[in-house]
Amino acid sequence: MKAISTLRIDHDTLPNHFDRSRPDAVAEAIEAALRDGGIIAEASDVISHIKIELPTTQLAAASTLLACLQLI
Repeated sequence: MKAISTLRIDHDTLPNHFDRSRPDAVAEAIEAALRDGGIIAEASDVISHIKIELPTTQLAAASTLLACLQLI
């Protein structure tokens, strides 16, 4: 069993280039960007935030990519 990390991004902190009125679409876009970067992740809208789950071994790479997307 692998260790899993969970990241949460509040809807209020999403950069302007994301459509905050469509949080499901934002989650899909984030998940697609992570997968394109070779990171196995699941992103979903959870009422007040976007939840991203990924193997802890990919946390550093995911953080770099999320920073490039201005999410962290």
